[in-house]
Amino acid sequence: MTAELRLNDPFSIITLPMAGAERAMPWEHMFAWPRQGDVQLSLENVSREARDLWATRLDHAVAQADKAVLLVAEGAACLASIWWARLSPSHYVSKVAGALFFQPPGTAALDRSGGQLFASPDAALPFPSLIVDGSTHGATLAEICGGRLLAAPVAAPPPTGMWRQAQRLIERFSAGVVEQDLRVLRTLGHFDR
Repeated sequence: MTAELRLNDPFSIITLPMAGAERAMPWEHMFAWPRQGDVQLSLENVSREARDLWATRLDHAVAQADKAVLLVAEGAACLASIWWARLSPSHYVSKVAGALFFQPPGTAALDRSGGQLFASPDAALPFPSLIVDGSTHGATLAEICGGRLLAAPVAAPPPTGMWRQAQRLIERFSAGVVEQDLRVLRTLGHFDR
């Protein structure tokens, strides 16, 4: 990707795949987006030590980003991202503009009872999120984190070589949320324009 194109991107993109064999990432085969963004942090294995190390690396990547951050995660890294967002200091999380979660697993690992691996307070994420999944896991995760479910495309679009599509999704979703909030405030008489 040319430097000129990267300068026009509104977000720094951090991809959060599961570690493993060379394979296409869900965003590659569903949307023809590139394999990785500006930074890629694989979730190596699912243990408390690996989770904590991964979270520290994510803190550093977000802090070093020169733009607002777009998180793009798959599998258990979706749950790890939610855990991170709910428990990290606000100065890290405030730099995140949104998240795209692909093919999340069941949400039992977020449950606070029983000391689950990604247990965290029950709260919506402080940034918009879109969940791309055809199973019931996606709908449940959308409800838990305050996100929206996005239907996966039937056929992948032609390759674009850029992350611009992902950025437009979050921009449109964020603008829609802000507009809805403004409509509610106007209706309640708290905001006049």
